[in-house]
Amino acid sequence: MSYKTERRRRQIHTKGRQMLLMTADGNTSVTVMGYAPPAQAAQIADAAAQTAFIAQITNDELASSGYGSPGALDRLRDGARTYTLTDATAVYDGPTLCGWTLIAAGGETS
Repeated sequence: MSYKTERRRRQIHTKGRQMLLMTADGNTSVTVMGYAPPAQAAQIADAAAQTAFIAQITNDELASSGYGSPGALDRLRDGARTYTLTDATAVYDGPTLCGWTLIAAGGETS
């Protein structure tokens, strides 16, 4: 494992928080450690604007649980808010899959 993967893993585990990733049908779920960068000042100032929720996760939890690849319409619960994934981009370190960038919308309070 390269230093890039280790650095990414360390950042997510240091700054991240527990999130629940669920398939679109709700039959499969896995708890993941995710890091969502804080909102930018422009996003906070314009409360009417809808911005995407972006979270970084490692591939560790997904690989060990057999969840598979996250995709559009999967759900991500972060605290009391549940988001619907619009896209999930794999992050590679050379040929090794080391994580995912999850792009979501919504944010309904459960």
